[in-house]
Amino acid sequence: MGSDRRYWFAAKRYGWGWTPVTWEGWVVLLAFVLLMIAGSILVLPRYGLLRFYAYVAVLIAVLTFVCWRTGPPPRWRWGDDH
Repeated sequence: MGSDRRYWFAAKRYGWGWTPVTWEGWVVLLAFVLLMIAGSILVLPRYGLLRFYAYVAVLIAVLTFVCWRTGPPPRWRWGDDH
């Protein structure tokens, strides 16, 4: 992506993190939520709590990576700056 890069996620106004602003960002977030629900139905009862926690950790890592790559650089925000 060049200088006309369009972010899927915008920086939160307060704190650290991102929020979806395009349809691609919302699809990523929806997929994350659906995979969490699927994991609680399929992984947790079959493989136990420890493997479910590992599953959740991987999902969170993937979501964070996608947000990092398709959003502005992360930093702490206090609401005054943009």
